[in-house]
Amino acid sequence: MSTSELLIKSDKLAASTKSCLNAGEVALVGSGPGDAELLTVRAVRFIEQADVAIYDRLVSDEIMALLPEECEKYYVGKEQAKHCVPQDKINQLLVDYAKAGKRVLRLKGGDPFIFGRGGEEAEYMLERGVSCHICPGITAASGCTSYSGIPLTHRGVAQACTFVTGHIQNDGQLELPWSALANKGQTVVFYMGINTLPIIAEQLVKHGRDANTPAALIRKGTRPEQQTYRGTVGTLADLVEKHNITPPTLIVIGEVVSQLTDQNLAKPGFFDAEHFAQLDEKEVQSA
Repeated sequence: MSTSELLIKSDKLAASTKSCLNAGEVALVGSGPGDAELLTVRAVRFIEQADVAIYDRLVSDEIMALLPEECEKYYVGKEQAKHCVPQDKINQLLVDYAKAGKRVLRLKGGDPFIFGRGGEEAEYMLERGVSCHICPGITAASGCTSYSGIPLTHRGVAQACTFVTGHIQNDGQLELPWSALANKGQTVVFYMGINTLPIIAEQLVKHGRDANTPAALIRKGTRPEQQTYRGTVGTLADLVEKHNITPPTLIVIGEVVSQLTDQNLAKPGFFDAEHFAQLDEKEVQSA
């Protein structure tokens, strides 16, 4: 056997043993914002090995269809103020299935370690002697904005980006470092904030963010039904009421929102140069 053939065989063997989910282990996998093509290779490998899948509300049907036919599926989705299964029970389910010798897939939307409680679940399992693999996913802030033609950072426009949860705390308050979110050169992305949007807009303006700052709402980003609504910090609440916008919706604040417009997008996630040229020509003719 030649050296090149040995190298090829070695590479195939490495690929077949990499990301191996053993009986009694758990894989914490980020499924991204919804489009199955945004899954990592590592995520797909874990999905294909699962005996049991414990999955969240934001995991798309397209991704669920990749699970093995014989895989047992357990839904533990959460909605704001409405939890199908409490977090402590989810934690225990992971341990129980692993202790029963199953290959357990904990499938989460986005990234498990970005507002996904992946860290809490990993801590719980490790304290009880259960090993777990970590598989990051494309978080909604990155995937949804990209598919809407919004760059999170842009030279000369935004030099920083901050991810914030807009979820109300147990005391009913939305306590955030508002003053730190007022920098004009900073993009701010709010997760789980659609129901607290009036508070978010009010506090941002109160602490120095211009009410005319470009802003966007992205609903079901990266999916076929994706919708993007653009306005300003001051008009976002009106957009929600006018279009009856509901979760899951991402809120994006910053000058980058107007860097590229919806007209530049032929479809979500695709800039068509020919389409752009036609639009540019129309602008010249109307000038």
